[in-house]
Amino acid sequence: MNKTRYSRVALTAVGLTLIVIVLGAWVRLTDAGLGCPDWPGCYGELTWPKTEDQVLAANTRWAERPVETGKAIREMVHRYVAGLLILLVSYLTISAWRRRRHDPNHPVILPSVILGWILFQAALGMWTVTLLLKPAIVLAHLAGGMFTLAMLFWLYLKTRPKQSKPSLPERSLKWPVRIGLVLIVAQLLMGGWVSTNYAALACPDFPTCMGQWWPEADYEEGFKIWRGVGVDYEGGVLDQPARVAIHMAHRIGAVVVAIFFAWLLWRLYAVRSLAQPAQVLTVLLLTQITLGILNVVLGLPLSLAVAHNGVAALLVMAMVYLGYRTANQAMSMGS
Repeated sequence: MNKTRYSRVALTAVGLTLIVIVLGAWVRLTDAGLGCPDWPGCYGELTWPKTEDQVLAANTRWAERPVETGKAIREMVHRYVAGLLILLVSYLTISAWRRRRHDPNHPVILPSVILGWILFQAALGMWTVTLLLKPAIVLAHLAGGMFTLAMLFWLYLKTRPKQSKPSLPERSLKWPVRIGLVLIVAQLLMGGWVSTNYAALACPDFPTCMGQWWPEADYEEGFKIWRGVGVDYEGGVLDQPARVAIHMAHRIGAVVVAIFFAWLLWRLYAVRSLAQPAQVLTVLLLTQITLGILNVVLGLPLSLAVAHNGVAALLVMAMVYLGYRTANQAMSMGS
């Protein structure tokens, strides 16, 4: 496989990862995370129970969780696409080691790390089901998906046929961009904690919360990371003050991110070669803020909630791109 083709396959893997992330959000937001109570099959089937006999057998064996065909289909589609991604990343890893024989500069460590990580992601997917949607595991699964996306996008950027070294003005923004990426990731994790604890509608109004600027909130209970095993977390187990604490923390984080990125965008626009990426980042940030507000005031419509997750993934990609553009190439990953 030549370098151009390898880069295209890597970009395909990036696109497939985006699809997996969006499908995962769709599954989670439609309460289909336990649409199949077992793993890797579904009610003991390779696909899902389809005939009356299969449904009857499944309902007998899993009486506590009767078959809901729509949820089972959504869960299995997500698993199938994730499985396809594993095959594609395996192909990238094998091809990288083969290319290394002819091109000593071709990255092999990075694709190997991605393959190992994505296999761990599969294990997290299994634990998400077997531990009954434990918030810490679901959040780790979401974060792992975003990390997979970031690494694959970096691999694509690093293996593009045409490479150029960053200019001095671009390199001067290396650390501000890295700080921005950390803030985006932190806010993404907070958003994931909101979702996994069913706290998105804890505050049904905006900019206040239940008509107050600082409502009653239980931050200690809201941010207790690990709870007992064996509890079914579908629908959430926290009381209202704990959910309010999570929701308010996410809003506060959004304010911090907005302030920092107003400054960062000003710096990016000042560098001519980064003006276009800065424009893309501006559109993504404004879209994400708008989606966040609309999700609250409109009662979390499914399309907007899924879009909120998708734009978060695009923001991660935008920051990874800027990180690559401003990094010292000699210190970049994957050598």
